[in-house]
Amino acid sequence: MPEKPLSKAPIYTEFHPRWYRPHVSVYWWLGQRQYLKFILREISSVFVAWFVVLMLLQLRALRSGPDAYSRFSHWLQNPLVIAINIVSLFFVIFHAITWFNLAPRAMAVRVRGKQLPEIMISAPNYAMWVVVSAGVAWLVLR
Repeated sequence: MPEKPLSKAPIYTEFHPRWYRPHVSVYWWLGQRQYLKFILREISSVFVAWFVVLMLLQLRALRSGPDAYSRFSHWLQNPLVIAINIVSLFFVIFHAITWFNLAPRAMAVRVRGKQLPEIMISAPNYAMWVVVSAGVAWLVLR
């Protein structure tokens, strides 16, 4: 009984068809605006996570006492941290807007057999965002 070769690679003959594998660039998502928005939205989740971690660290410092919170506040004044937070703010806003615009496609709400217009589903999200933001601004700036 002949032994099989150890190599798993396919053996091609002269007339065997080759698989067509088109070259796809690493930057394929830059070609169309929809793909760019999709990738930026996916990347924005990293910045959302940054804000969550930052908030948890702030709560820990607050719980640890005035000295720890003072050190944390001083760390937040670092120009690099400020720059990261500004970039993060823009990405989080982009993430929220794209999420609110996606909600009507994720929730097909029907009333009397007809689907509600997209604005009827996304508008309450924006309205609550404005109300909550105004409430937080009132608490912080009063």
